[in-house]
Amino acid sequence: MQRGLELSIQSQRRDLERTLIGPMAELARDIAPVWGDRQAMDEVLVAHIDRIPFSTFLYAVDPVGFQVSDNVARTGLLPEHYGRDRSQRPYMLEAGPDTVFLLSQAYISLLGRRPSLTALQVVQRDGERLGYVCTDFDLRNLPITAPLYDEPLQWRQIKGDAAIRGSLFAQQRVDSLLDGNIDQAMSILEELATAHGMFQCVLHFSSSRATVWVVEDPFRYRILTHEALSDPDVCFAYSRTDYPADALIPAVAIAPILANMKTLRFSDEYIYLRSASINIFNGMVSLTFSCDGSHYMAWDEFLDKSAGFWLGSAV
Repeated sequence: MQRGLELSIQSQRRDLERTLIGPMAELARDIAPVWGDRQAMDEVLVAHIDRIPFSTFLYAVDPVGFQVSDNVARTGLLPEHYGRDRSQRPYMLEAGPDTVFLLSQAYISLLGRRPSLTALQVVQRDGERLGYVCTDFDLRNLPITAPLYDEPLQWRQIKGDAAIRGSLFAQQRVDSLLDGNIDQAMSILEELATAHGMFQCVLHFSSSRATVWVVEDPFRYRILTHEALSDPDVCFAYSRTDYPADALIPAVAIAPILANMKTLRFSDEYIYLRSASINIFNGMVSLTFSCDGSHYMAWDEFLDKSAGFWLGSAV
């Protein structure tokens, strides 16, 4: 997992843990004297459900994971869960002999099939470990306390289909319709990016099309076929837009980036570019080759690499 995403998740978890530790400890303290009395335990859980922020269910389990209370929801009791074997659920498998409080890793719930997590607090009486009180959370109901993470700019390589890699030299590049008109298509895409608000483009060389997003309507993509990419009139369909001041890729770099992509499309008959993308706000380009390997990197790093680098003949 990339570092920024991991740090954002960790921040969210720390905030939730700080919110839960106190109320869960109080619940464990209050339920310990009546442990083993199902009705009395349910009454304690009902009294505490509103004190556990964002909780979906409260319940109690014995040390090995069998439920010894009803499920308590904010709407009342759910007795059908009494006696349920939770020993193989992810949160019980995470709990160990020294666990006092645990906020589990996220998992998919059995009933709702929703991303969820569970907090456990050990219950003890006179030094004896009685079991745990547990509270389940639907991730959809939890507040987002950390800012949205930024996609990292460092180079990332992702391997694709092993079957495609294995048959790499049994196939050769075949000219697509886009290949036959590549210079005009690249000029049109440069114009759309620098003067008509196109901030992201995925260029599919092999299937002769481009998928584009524009700042005027950023939540919907448009598909430009090879016919559209052959006709400069297509620019009339997109509003004239100043190049965004907060774009990480400068406008003057768009043409060299597209030129490099063209070079990688034609440099070798076996190892060639199948698709590529550019996002001016991320400052990133992506490349997917005939071997089905994909690369994500900063635009300036991409411009620093020669075709020989990608073909293994230069650094």
